[in-house]
Amino acid sequence: MEKYNVTGMSCAACSARVEKAVSKVDGVTSCSVSLLTNSMGVEGSASASEIIKAVVDAGYGASLVSGTEKTAVEDKNDTLEDTETPKIAKRLIASIIFLLPLMYVSMGHMMWNWPVPAFLKDNKLSIGIYELLLSAVVMIINQKFFISGFKGLIHKAPNMDTLVALGSSASFLYSVYSLFVISSITVKGRNSDFTTHLYFESAAMILTLITVGKLLESKSKGQTTNALKSLMKLSPKTAVLLKDGKETVTKIDQVCTGDIFIVKPGMNIPVDGIVIEGSSSVDESALTGESIPVDKIPEDNVSAGTINVSGFLKCRALKVGNDTTLAQIIQMVSDAAATKAPIAKIADKVSGIFVPAVISIAVLTFIAWMIAGQTFVYALSRAISVLVISCPCSLGLATPVAIMVGNGKSAKNGILFKTAASMEETGKIQIIALDKTGTITKGKTEVVKMQPLNGYSEENLLTLAYALEQKSEHPLAKAIVEKAMALGFKDEPVQNFESLSGKGITGLKNGIPVAGGKLDFIANYAEISDEAKKDADNMAEQGFSPLFFAEDGKLAGIIAVADSIKEDSAEAIQELKNMGIHVVMLTGDNKKTAEKIGKEAGVDEVVSEVLPDGKESVIKLLKEKGKVCMVGDGINDAPALTSADTGIAIGKGTDVAIDAADVIVVKGSLKDVAAAVRISRKTLTNIHENLFWAFFYNAIGIPLAAGAWVHLLGWELNPMFGAAAMSLSSFCVVSNALRLNLIKPYNAKHDRKNRKSLGNEPLLTNLSKSEEKNMTVKVKGMMCSHCEMHVKQAIEKIEGVSNAVADHEKGTVTIETTGNVSIDAVKAAVTEAGYEFEGEC
Repeated sequence: MEKYNVTGMSCAACSARVEKAVSKVDGVTSCSVSLLTNSMGVEGSASASEIIKAVVDAGYGASLVSGTEKTAVEDKNDTLEDTETPKIAKRLIASIIFLLPLMYVSMGHMMWNWPVPAFLKDNKLSIGIYELLLSAVVMIINQKFFISGFKGLIHKAPNMDTLVALGSSASFLYSVYSLFVISSITVKGRNSDFTTHLYFESAAMILTLITVGKLLESKSKGQTTNALKSLMKLSPKTAVLLKDGKETVTKIDQVCTGDIFIVKPGMNIPVDGIVIEGSSSVDESALTGESIPVDKIPEDNVSAGTINVSGFLKCRALKVGNDTTLAQIIQMVSDAAATKAPIAKIADKVSGIFVPAVISIAVLTFIAWMIAGQTFVYALSRAISVLVISCPCSLGLATPVAIMVGNGKSAKNGILFKTAASMEETGKIQIIALDKTGTITKGKTEVVKMQPLNGYSEENLLTLAYALEQKSEHPLAKAIVEKAMALGFKDEPVQNFESLSGKGITGLKNGIPVAGGKLDFIANYAEISDEAKKDADNMAEQGFSPLFFAEDGKLAGIIAVADSIKEDSAEAIQELKNMGIHVVMLTGDNKKTAEKIGKEAGVDEVVSEVLPDGKESVIKLLKEKGKVCMVGDGINDAPALTSADTGIAIGKGTDVAIDAADVIVVKGSLKDVAAAVRISRKTLTNIHENLFWAFFYNAIGIPLAAGAWVHLLGWELNPMFGAAAMSLSSFCVVSNALRLNLIKPYNAKHDRKNRKSLGNEPLLTNLSKSEEKNMTVKVKGMMCSHCEMHVKQAIEKIEGVSNAVADHEKGTVTIETTGNVSIDAVKAAVTEAGYEFEGEC
């Protein structure tokens, strides 16, 4: 996504106009304009020059900000630097200086007979000229409204400034006309009270009050980005590099990957790296929200922006510049602010036609009152009131300010929403599917028991298992490898290694076929006694994962591996259930092990023996029941994370999972998942409040300004009060959004169940049973057990196939499926394996 700064926007109508203009450029696939940060994100193949031209042609300015010469932090600093508030403050002070003497005469003297200089006393023409000059000065000071407003009108894209400019201009021009009438009467020597029809003070007051509103809005908008600004302040400007044994202070942008840097107590860690010498405690609260410092020793990773609390650290740089964790978090928070939530579409549609509609209503109001027999002055006053009370800004700001504050609050707690849409959707989820390993459990497995069989010793069994598992990437394999390495076993990996994801592994050890994996898988390679099955069941009932190993057709034994549940998983899952979310655990473990862990964790439902490629299928089935969120951390979770309505990746997981997810929780705790739901729900509620206020304000204010309640209730609205109301409307919306800073995301006291809660009863039990079915096919050409293995492996690679049992003597293959598996897919797999498919039995 390319980022642009956009200048000249004053309201939601402006941002809608820019978005519409850029979206028409050939090659632009998506465009999102943020009125809050005056920025624009564009995706597609269109060139920067074409995009900038489209913005300029629409009557605004644009410049590309995402350049390689700057880091992400510098880019965001430039974008978020508040240059508008000081300018608005100066305009406001100057306006007040000239407005006060104007109001003193026009209101104080004319209404309450306050004393004035002799040249103004009883001289209505002098008073008129005096008011003309002062109001003209105020208009010149606030010329921005007129330039922007009439420019938008010329480009057929009227905005909020157009309404202000028209209202102020109408008051001023009518007053100038009245002043000419007064002068002609004075020249003829006649007296007149026509001065009461001068509205110079209204023209000036409208501009000043709108400027007050703009100042309050600007200051409040600046506070919405405080969280992002605080993150950027964490980025160190220099690093202490160690070169040729000497310490050298170097600018941060000159640090390269592989450089050795040192961090003394109290210093910020400059870039992401790995500790190579020393030990210390590091305060990572700025990135993770965790207040307790984390101990660091050699081989531990450190992140840019964190603080070295106590000891001395010598580190090697791994990620620098835009690749550091801090820079990526800043980029992610900023990107989320540049996107739009689906709920904002309503406001965008209204904003696109709002200003033309208001101008039309003002004209009709004027005509209606003239037809009703009212004076020209009265009708004009009602029309001006309609123009200045209408506020498209509150509509445009309702969603983005809440998203920005909510996103900043979540970032402070180590929860990162990639887009505004993901923040909205997270609060709507009804079902959460949790991957077991690394999500519910610690993901750090260990060997807890070894059961050698058929004459094998523990040493022989572990030697065999180590040889097989060295090439496996499965989390359970890591426990066996670490156990063998700790005992000093020799590195002798197998040949012809092959892994069937989620089932087992095979290979040749000194020319002898060996295999390891689940019970059903090993049953194809060795005979498993009832006693061995009973031992495995006992292990499973204790929550262990039994792995079987076979060599040359003989079962060598069982190794039990365990992965303990995280300390806060059960509590977090209960919090999710209290919010009305149905919690499902997905695991490839056997049913008994899965149910033991599921019961301990407190989930509503356990789906066991799920193959890695089967998680996506489960998510699709769950989506038929409601909105689904998938939480995972591994490579094999990526398809499910993408398929779910919302994907949440554990921050300590793989890059693939993080890329596939919509939300990232940096600390890797399920408590953060519950916190993410709370923040999302609070933000969504805040958006609803803002939109209600924005629509309600305009729905009540415009009829009041037009005089719709005059005959019914006697209510009228002076244009100056209309301007005051307009100036406060946007301020109210932004101030309401700032309340999100008060959220306590880890406080579960006020959790409420979703009105669309699905309850705690299993959702997939009956559906899964109905989906399970067998088919038997005839296969010609199988001559031995090796042929059976080849056919079995070929068929089990088909998505939806849970198990296949081949019999070369009968020439058949019995296939167990958990979904719709076409006979054509089976035929293709058999044929590709080198055998002849003869159809179903």
